[in-house]
Amino acid sequence: MQSSADIPSPKMRALVGDHARAISEQADRHAVELESLLAVLRSSRLDDRAARATAIDIAAASLVSLRTASDNEQSTMLEPVATAFARLKNDLRPLVRFGDLDVQFIEPPSTGRALPGEVAQAARAIVRNSVLALADAADTRRVRIQWDCDGQNLLIGIRDDGPGELSRHDDVLRPIAEKVSALEGELQVTSTPGWGSALSITLPLDPPPEPDTLEDTVQLSARERDVLRLVASGARNRAIAQQLQISDNTVKFHVSNLLRKAGASTRAELAALAKQRIG
Repeated sequence: MQSSADIPSPKMRALVGDHARAISEQADRHAVELESLLAVLRSSRLDDRAARATAIDIAAASLVSLRTASDNEQSTMLEPVATAFARLKNDLRPLVRFGDLDVQFIEPPSTGRALPGEVAQAARAIVRNSVLALADAADTRRVRIQWDCDGQNLLIGIRDDGPGELSRHDDVLRPIAEKVSALEGELQVTSTPGWGSALSITLPLDPPPEPDTLEDTVQLSARERDVLRLVASGARNRAIAQQLQISDNTVKFHVSNLLRKAGASTRAELAALAKQRIG
């Protein structure tokens, strides 16, 4: 049986999640930068000397960004929606300038609500992934990117002029769907053969409210709360008595009261109720 000491705390789980998001954000950005370098080196618009100089500029800017950016800090900050969109355009600028894909940007209202850092990062990653995926389609020549904010959600629209065969279940959209799902957002894909595909993404700006725990919904004394937590951890009466320095009979009395208050018929059911959220 796993002890309570082996279970990661909510704070630790949050730190692990933040770290994973930061790594994902960096990987997405590097993918765009590498694709931009390839676009420059392959470009027929530049001679060898100009291509090398441009590639060096992109690589140097990438190194500066890598050394100075702090994703952990950004994830706790607010970004004005226009600033977040400008950063997206800057991320895609080399690819737009030297690639074969025509990317059009529809600016969000400058007065829109500021975005939580986590949402801004995820939104940029979603668009970058989409553009890279669409750039691989031979028949796609144009992509339009639009952001808007309704005060509660960031609304992202991405439309291409490709073959119109994209569906929500395509593997190419899996990273996007995962990012949207992680933020409790919604993803819709509409395709018309011969006319292109459109992605409509809604990202809530506020986290969903935490449902109440059993401790929040049932009036318990301080001692009953202590007993309940230990019951939920799998501890037996004697272990609970020893840890709380009370008698076995007192523990039985508290457990009996907890069963009654929670409407549980067994100790296992009480433990399950204590662990789950009540919506």
